[in-house]
Amino acid sequence: MSLESQLGHGVAVMGITLPEGAVDRLAQYLRLLEKWNRVHNLTAIRDLEQMVTLHVLDSLSVLPYVAGAHTLVDVGTGAGLPGIPLAIARPDLRVTLLDSSHKKATFLEQARMELKLENIAVACERVERWHPQAKFDAVVSRAFAELADFVQGARHLVAPEGRMLAMKGVHPFDEIARLPDTCRLDRVVELAVPTLEAKRHLVLLVGA
Repeated sequence: MSLESQLGHGVAVMGITLPEGAVDRLAQYLRLLEKWNRVHNLTAIRDLEQMVTLHVLDSLSVLPYVAGAHTLVDVGTGAGLPGIPLAIARPDLRVTLLDSSHKKATFLEQARMELKLENIAVACERVERWHPQAKFDAVVSRAFAELADFVQGARHLVAPEGRMLAMKGVHPFDEIARLPDTCRLDRVVELAVPTLEAKRHLVLLVGA
């Protein structure tokens, strides 16, 4: 099965409708990531087929929970996950990819240019020191930090009616218990990612 077919099948199983050309762009992104990864070690996952599930489909699983957002920042984005797949799936969504690594920021800029993703911006900063002019409807992290650290470091980026979304593996009961009073747990959603046997959960947080 080709990379495009694998992506298309996974997206169909998830019930996601993507804009025209999105599957091709997702495949192009993975091929670019695989190429850069040989030299720059951007992700521990080397196999393209594994990247489909563990990177792209995993990222797209949060798509329904950013449906109302117009702006999104991906904190500690690394190789652009989940930000780049979300930007490809939602061309109307303004996505900022935030990471303190210059190596990763260089890759992100290259991906933005090669994929012609006009709705993406790249910021190479530490989250706690970064103070953009406008705040965001959605502040997302994928295995970036413990929940309390995520809230402490990124709470200042959330718009008044915005939400913080933390992608986790198993249900993070202990991390939730350590959340500060500056935010409130909205809910925890179990995510379904095709062919992935490991548990995935999304923690949604709102301001106190």
